[in-house]
Amino acid sequence: MLSESTNRMPRRPPPSRQRGVILMVALIVLVAMTLAAIALVRSIDTGNMIAGNLAFQRAATAAGDSSIETAINWLEANNAGTTLHADNLAFGYRASVQNPAANQTWDNFWRTVLVPGGQVRNLGADGNGNTLAYAIQRLCANAGDPTNTTTGCAQSQSGGTTGGSSKGAGVVELLYNSQIYYRITARIAGPRNTVSYVQAIVAM
Repeated sequence: MLSESTNRMPRRPPPSRQRGVILMVALIVLVAMTLAAIALVRSIDTGNMIAGNLAFQRAATAAGDSSIETAINWLEANNAGTTLHADNLAFGYRASVQNPAANQTWDNFWRTVLVPGGQVRNLGADGNGNTLAYAIQRLCANAGDPTNTTTGCAQSQSGGTTGGSSKGAGVVELLYNSQIYYRITARIAGPRNTVSYVQAIVAM
């Protein structure tokens, strides 16, 4: 018996269902890149803000020099006579020293002691938006004549002369005068709530 051969095509497996794995991976990568971009932008913004604040802080500190110079000029103008023996709060001058309490910051001391006590002279604002103020305190325990021991002033050597150490011909006398020390504290309030303090001690 003859068998008829038939050409049959091989049966192919049915196409598998697309599960969208690549799409899920692409979405995850996209979300990760978006989050990274947002973090980078925020980091740049934060860096710019910090740099700007530092610039304002340095500008405020530099502006304190003018307050210090104003205070020194006032001291020089009133150094003669007995003007500096007593307080002159209208010009931010106190004839005795007052320090912050233990663990008290200068900003808290300024706002809670010096300002309410009327011991600060406000100079107003400069051209850069900084508000300037200063306070002068003589480094003495009490007001009064600084030559009086009860005043308790921190002074340099007493006035007089001294011989030089040279053993050559003649002796050179060195002249020196007694000096009183004053502490000047300048406060500068600038933009972005920037606050700087600058202190200087001068002897006259």
